[in-house]
Amino acid sequence: MASQDWVDKDFYKILGVSKDASDADIKKAYRKLARKYHPDTNASDAGAEKMFKDVSEAYSVLSDPEERQQYDAIRAMGSGARFSAGGAGGPGAGGFEDVFGNLFGQHAGRGTRSGGFGGGNVPPEFADLFGGFGGGGFQAPQAPPRKGADRTASTSISFAGSINGTKIGLREPSGEVIEVRIPAGIKDGQKVRVRGKGQPGPAGNGDLMVTVNVQPHGFYTRDGDNIRVHVPVTFAEAALGAQIEVPTMNGDHVKVKVPAGTPSGRTLRVKGRGVKTSKATGDLLVTIDVVVPQNLNKQAEEAVKAFAAATSDADPRSSLAAKARL
Repeated sequence: MASQDWVDKDFYKILGVSKDASDADIKKAYRKLARKYHPDTNASDAGAEKMFKDVSEAYSVLSDPEERQQYDAIRAMGSGARFSAGGAGGPGAGGFEDVFGNLFGQHAGRGTRSGGFGGGNVPPEFADLFGGFGGGGFQAPQAPPRKGADRTASTSISFAGSINGTKIGLREPSGEVIEVRIPAGIKDGQKVRVRGKGQPGPAGNGDLMVTVNVQPHGFYTRDGDNIRVHVPVTFAEAALGAQIEVPTMNGDHVKVKVPAGTPSGRTLRVKGRGVKTSKATGDLLVTIDVVVPQNLNKQAEEAVKAFAAATSDADPRSSLAAKARL
């Protein structure tokens, strides 16, 4: 590096440290910036490459006590003196290079020191940052060996299998059967990872990613970790209130209280009777469907007429006009 560059470049500013920064501070700053701008993580980014070179140049000088002392002295002189190129033999002959070369020998006028680390190279104390270095100076790190690529597959399981967990077998073209364990509570569209069953690679095999499709059930519908069901009740049960039994996924029944005056479409919650996973347990959501009888015998018809007469002053549509007003 030429001494003119030492005057023009503020290495402390490049590393983001103060002029009285300790060696530890300088090393810490370089480690952070070198990781940020290293060419291996900024492919085809010319700006990052230039920053990495500037950061490396700054550290190469400030990390060496002798060169740092010379750099500080040159910067101090350069900021308070004026030099010109001048003519041959004149007082300004040789400019910065000659003046500073005479003061400090050839240290200020030399290029980066032997074994420097511009470009993609790094100093040995930071080998752990980029995976090591080779001989002949500190070489750019080699990419570590990678695992093989992942493979993908899909499978379809029953609703019960998704709730309770199950096992399936996927057959390879070679005839090998890969066993896949499906965890209890898996959702439709989720993936299961089978380690080591992907493509081979220098650092080992990749994984097999299996997308699980869950077949719908005729009665139960999943809603997150909750299970929804629709249960029919009679008009009398909805009007007067009742206690009904609702089947659950584990094969038993749970008693649900239907409050008097329950309208069709109201949902009642039964705690802890939903999907059980390793993280949470959902609820059973029971939606009430009031069933209107299709055929009434004579006695029932008379009873309904008597009910209608007894409730003739009730008008469930009394507020419709107000709601429909534009």
